Amino acid sequence: MNSAIVLTPRRLLLLGIFGLLAVFTYGFAASNNVDPSNAGDGSAVISGYDVTDVHYTLDATNPSNVTNISFDISPALPATGTARISLDSGSSWLAAGSCSGTTTVSCTVSGVTVLSLSNLRVVAAQ
Repeated sequence: MNSAIVLTPRRLLLLGIFGLLAVFTYGFAASNNVDPSNAGDGSAVISGYDVTDVHYTLDATNPSNVTNISFDISPALPATGTARISLDSGSSWLAAGSCSGTTTVSCTVSGVTVLSLSNLRVVAAQ
C-alpha cells in the first residue's frame, strides 16, 4: 500500500488559500498596537445630599417675583461639584452655571413668580 498524498489541482488550491489566510491573519495580528491602560471593577454606596434652610429672595421692586434661591447642602460640594435646580418637579432645569457655592448654594433665577413655584428639586454631584 502506498500512503503518499496525491497533490491534485483542487488540493493545491485549498492549500494555497489556507496559506494566504495564515499570512493575512499573522499580518493583522502583528500590526495591532495597544496603548497601556488600566481597567477595573468596583462598587461603592452612593449617598445623597441633605438640603436644608431653603431661602427664596423676593424682587425688591416686585415682591411677586423671585430673584434668588439659596439652600444649605451637606456634605459640602467639592470645588468641582455641581448643583442644579428645577422649580417644576424636573420638567425644566435652571441653566448650568446659575448656581454656585459649596456649603450654601445660591442660584440666580429670573422670570420666576412666587405663584409659579410648585416643587423645588435639587440635583447635586461631586
